[in-house]
Parts: sequence; C-alpha cells; structure tokens
Amino acid sequence: MDEPGLHDEALGEEPFDTGLLEEELRRAAAVLDPVPAELRRLAVEAFVLHDLDARIAELTFDSLVDGIPVRGAADPPRMLTFRAGELTVDVEVSEEGLMGQVLPPQPAGVEVLGGAHPAAPTALAADDMGRFTSALTPSGPFALRLRAGGQVVVTEWLRA
Repeated sequence: MDEPGLHDEALGEEPFDTGLLEEELRRAAAVLDPVPAELRRLAVEAFVLHDLDARIAELTFDSLVDGIPVRGAADPPRMLTFRAGELTVDVEVSEEGLMGQVLPPQPAGVEVLGGAHPAAPTALAADDMGRFTSALTPSGPFALRLRAGGQVVVTEWLRA
C-alpha cells in the first residue's frame, strides 16, 4: 500500500520521488555535517580487517571502569580481560607498552590492530605459556586478533 501524501496522481499531482529527496539530504549532510576524515578512515579499516570466521572476544573487565583506584599511583596500567568461549585474553596497557597472556596457556599469533601505526598491524607471538609483549603502546582505537588452536578471535575495539 502506498504511503499517504507521497503521490496523489488522482488529484493531478506528480509522484513524489523519495530517491531524489534522499540524494538531496545526503548532499546537505555532507556539506553541513561531514564525517571527519579520520573517522571515515577508521571505519573503512575496521571493515577491511573483519574476519568472517573470527569469534568476537567480549570485554569482561576494564580497570578504567571496574577497577578500584590505587592511592599514590600516578598513572597505573590499564588492565583488560576479554573472553570468547573458553579462551581468555588478559592484557595490560601502560606507558612501557602492551603485554598479555592467552588462557588456557598456548602459543598464538597476536596482531595489534589500529594504534599509532594503523597501516600495518603489529604482529606478535605468544609463547607456550600464552605470554606476549610489545614495546609499542597503542594510541587511539585498537583491537587484538589472535590465531590460536585453529581459531581466530578478535577483541572488541577500545580506545587506548
């Protein structure tokens, strides 16, 4: 059924072109409220980096939200825990870099997506105990992609 007011050919009025209206609104939005170039770049990169077979590791702990403040600590490291099924990833982000552990302990390939060098993910390797480190501290939005035990797991994106 047609929406009322869109066209009324019986009254001699021309049909209303919703496609034309949509295009005009897009042009107006592009001029009056453009998407920032950095946000557009990040959105394209996030889409390009998606893995159809990847499981999403949900953030279950973030010391910025869930942690108890430590008295006297000027800039404590940020502690993050991600979980995807039985796999858990604990991560510490500090001025010295990033370090983490995959649980249960197992070797894994770890990529830091985004950060200060978004053109290429930083590739790391978790040892037999699941431990990994990077001297680069992520800046801006970042996520981790893990390849362990024949599965691919990607963490939620966070801002460092």
